[in-house]
Amino acid sequence: MRRFSPEYLDRTRRGMWDDDRGALSPLRLSERDRVLDVGCGTGELTRVLAAETSPDATVLGTDADRELLRVAQAREHANDADTAPDAPPAPDDTHTDPDAGSGAPDDTAATPAYLAGDATRLPVADAAVDLVVCQALLINLPEPRAAIREFRCVSSDLVAAIEPNNADVGVSSTVDAEERLEREARTAYLDGVGTNVALGDRVRELFRREGIESVTTRRYYHEKRIEPPYSEQSVSAAARKASGAGLADHRAELEAALSPAEYDDLRSRWRSMGRDVVAAMRDREYERVEVVPFDVTVGRVGSA
Repeated sequence: MRRFSPEYLDRTRRGMWDDDRGALSPLRLSERDRVLDVGCGTGELTRVLAAETSPDATVLGTDADRELLRVAQAREHANDADTAPDAPPAPDDTHTDPDAGSGAPDDTAATPAYLAGDATRLPVADAAVDLVVCQALLINLPEPRAAIREFRCVSSDLVAAIEPNNADVGVSSTVDAEERLEREARTAYLDGVGTNVALGDRVRELFRREGIESVTTRRYYHEKRIEPPYSEQSVSAAARKASGAGLADHRAELEAALSPAEYDDLRSRWRSMGRDVVAAMRDREYERVEVVPFDVTVGRVGSA
């Protein structure tokens, strides 16, 4: 299982469902009683799920990385403090009671709780929830079918996976070299990553192999746009390009596909491109759009 920092998850996941949640409609969230978000990270999807369920639903986020869970809990506690200053703190991340909440829910949405657990050994009983969902998890597992098999065990009804096809990511930029270098780096990353990060709509076949029925897939496009006026996060991303830090996030995967000389050459050209981006931002002339296709695959647990 690959590990990610809270900062990386913020850059790649935060705000994903802010504008359009239509692709989540097959999950029938308003009808759910108990929802489990596996590989929840810092809780970005978990909070979206909680916002779409009824106030008395139980929404749990679980992750094997306790550092990410601490961030998720801290953010949830901060949200509770904004609306209910006297609310109790979030539960310890080893809590395994599906009935436990992380604070008093308001009258519009469920309040998520978080607990530690591996995707292939989930800390809830069989059929304990009526929806298991994950986002960008299966692409990072060496054996995604093992996780899907566990999802099927702990769900009494639906299983859903929201997985990207990283081979089909599109980037357009006013800095010409950025499109070319993004494409070059992505090709090397796909060759060196070691898991199927272009899983996308192939999840439906994995579901069927594990006895999950009535499988449907809906495509969702996550668009990340940078344009004037630039956010603090956008300025930081440009600085990371110029320093080479952005490329270094995937250094292990790139070096698995490239020779040391090839990696150094790519890094040099990447940093030069980053300096062009920073210069264009100073002149308020920089624009960039990245579109990542996600496939939302949903199925029902069979009787077998």
